[in-house]
Amino acid sequence: MRERHVDVASSRHTRDLLNAYDAEQSTEHLLSGTGNDTGNPSWRHSLVHVLVATLSSFVFGYHLCVVNETLESISLDLSFSGNTMAKGLVVSTCLGGAFVGSIFSGWIADGVGRRRALQLCALPMIIGTSMSATTKDLWGMLLGRLFVGTGMGIGPPVTALYVSEVSPAHVRGTYGSLTQIATGLGIMGSLFIGIPAKKTLGWWRICFWVSVVPATALAFFMEFCAESPHWLLKRGRDAEAEIELEKLLGGSHVKSAMAELSNLDRGDDADKVKLSELLYGRHFKVVFIGSALFALQQLSGTNAIFYYSSTVFKSTGVPSDFANICVGICNLLGSIVAMLLMDKLGRKVLLIGSFSATAVSMGLQAIAASSFMPSTAAIYLSVGGMLMFVLTFALGAGPVPSLLLSEILPSRIRAKAMAVCMAFHWVINFFVGFLFLHLLEQIGPLVLDSAFASFSLLAVIFVKKNVLETKGKSLQEIEIELQPSE
Repeated sequence: MRERHVDVASSRHTRDLLNAYDAEQSTEHLLSGTGNDTGNPSWRHSLVHVLVATLSSFVFGYHLCVVNETLESISLDLSFSGNTMAKGLVVSTCLGGAFVGSIFSGWIADGVGRRRALQLCALPMIIGTSMSATTKDLWGMLLGRLFVGTGMGIGPPVTALYVSEVSPAHVRGTYGSLTQIATGLGIMGSLFIGIPAKKTLGWWRICFWVSVVPATALAFFMEFCAESPHWLLKRGRDAEAEIELEKLLGGSHVKSAMAELSNLDRGDDADKVKLSELLYGRHFKVVFIGSALFALQQLSGTNAIFYYSSTVFKSTGVPSDFANICVGICNLLGSIVAMLLMDKLGRKVLLIGSFSATAVSMGLQAIAASSFMPSTAAIYLSVGGMLMFVLTFALGAGPVPSLLLSEILPSRIRAKAMAVCMAFHWVINFFVGFLFLHLLEQIGPLVLDSAFASFSLLAVIFVKKNVLETKGKSLQEIEIELQPSE
């Protein structure tokens, strides 16, 4: 119920923002970029479809942090308390499953469509959650987390594809940010619901069961949402694509949108995309940019904070309940600000600013861990640096990579290339989640936080040299601009 109230407030805020877009940008080009119709397509037509798809991001965010508050009580209940490797496995097994799911996500999205793929991703999350919530031992927990991870691996890339392909160009960045806001709401939901876990025996099982509700809602409500016109056109289902475009853009914009989509998509055969094209063929550069962005995103230290903030706060003497709520609020606030700025400042500016700030915040945490800092000052620096990291990460480094990748990938390879990049993302995510506690014990927070800060600085340099600004451009315009030579 709490998540529902927050989601409604977020939706109202989004509608106010998009009303302003309609008023301010009425003379910009259409989704098609042809300029034959008057004004932009109304955001109202596509918003409900996007909001339903972002339920996948909500469930993703929930499972991302469901073990944050509950890990200690889970370890006590399942008899592996004090075993840091076992705790790392509870976190990272989910990420291993996500790697498997992400590998197949592109083929699933191209095979059955974006809408069915989002419905399918809900099934392993429901099954895996049931297994984890009812298990009596560590192995049952790990198997359930593996199933959940498979759904988590399919969901994010397909959601990014779906949102980018059904959104009008002038609000695509805003809509893309809604996925990060939904993730933030999921994180907050899991942190709030997990608060009683330390005092109430077996409460962690309730925390797992709760996630079944939004996963079931995703599978049900996607049945009534539009399919991606891009996918339908590539399948030669032109009449259905026109019907879906009318749902998403309004009748007056269908003809021009169909004309431009047909120029790019007609005759493309996504089933014949070879892995060699993505790994060392003519599309290697754009796949490399996407994979590198995801790798640098994870190596900045984000999930070390989201998975283990309770453990870190406990080590500094700060009550983890209050601190974790602050983490959730900072993440949500940063996501909302990113939504406001995405289509104004652009993707590249937000990435550079965000990674620069995360480097500073990790630097603060490293200073706090040094021996010359007084204990009181070290606590303020450590907690302040962590909250600053969460806030600034959500401004750009969190939401932009998946949105940017769904924009710059050519339509023919978009789903499968997204799968390759996300698989790389999950590999890095797995090792960060699995090794963090072990490395924290072995080398200490000073070296570890300094390493995270260095990767953020490397990300700033990489973005400046390699990332193209896509603000305000249709997917077709971006594809033409980035067209690789034969």
